[in-house]
Amino acid sequence: MSQDEVWLLKEKYGGTESSAFRADLERLRAGEPLAYLIGHTPFLDCKIYLDSHPLIPRTETEYWVEKAIESILMDSKSDTKVLDLCAGSGCVGVVVARNVPDAQVTFTEIYSSHLPTIKKNLESNLSDYSDRMEHLQVLQSDLFQNVTGKFDFILTNPPYIDPALDRTENSVKRHEPHLALYGGESGFAIITDIIKEAPGYLNNAGQLWIEHEPEQVEAIHSLASAYDFLVVTHKDQYGVERFSVLTLSQTK
Repeated sequence: MSQDEVWLLKEKYGGTESSAFRADLERLRAGEPLAYLIGHTPFLDCKIYLDSHPLIPRTETEYWVEKAIESILMDSKSDTKVLDLCAGSGCVGVVVARNVPDAQVTFTEIYSSHLPTIKKNLESNLSDYSDRMEHLQVLQSDLFQNVTGKFDFILTNPPYIDPALDRTENSVKRHEPHLALYGGESGFAIITDIIKEAPGYLNNAGQLWIEHEPEQVEAIHSLASAYDFLVVTHKDQYGVERFSVLTLSQTK
């Protein structure tokens, strides 16, 4: 068996083969993602459930979220406010909440079907979830539509794949949500909206962390400058320009 097949057998079936396992094995060999079959995936120090089949978290996202947590921990506030925008499974905000216990974390996701998944991931990864509920908010929202207040950090892995480039694997196209992958013309439509609107939701010197394609760096820098951001782009663990940190340069 392949490594994925061994993992499926061990993780979901406790190492015991059965008719249900063999049925899942056929689905796996047909291209269905292992994470959906098992029902969860690791993300840094959390187990992220995928009940509603949101976008499966990637290692590239893990990389920059770990960097973001380091920045959040250096923030001098005792009640740092963080927004996980385009939350999907909630993996980004859940890891932040787990590692920064004093943070107030808000999750926004356009599809209401994912909200129970986000809440499940909070409950299963935070031992003190019931004591922190008032500081953890999960909202159905099209970007900032239903968001109130301002934040010190906005973290987002928005739909950003350029349909014209489209390096997406066939199994991803067949099984993962297209609207969580493709970002409109040049993959840049949603990123544009986020950068334009974010200043109204950031505290002074607040930061917007965005995951993106390397081909979008020049456009991000140009747009960021137009909306009073200072911007630095960073490479991921594979040497690809994968995320940018936009810092609000003046009070809005």
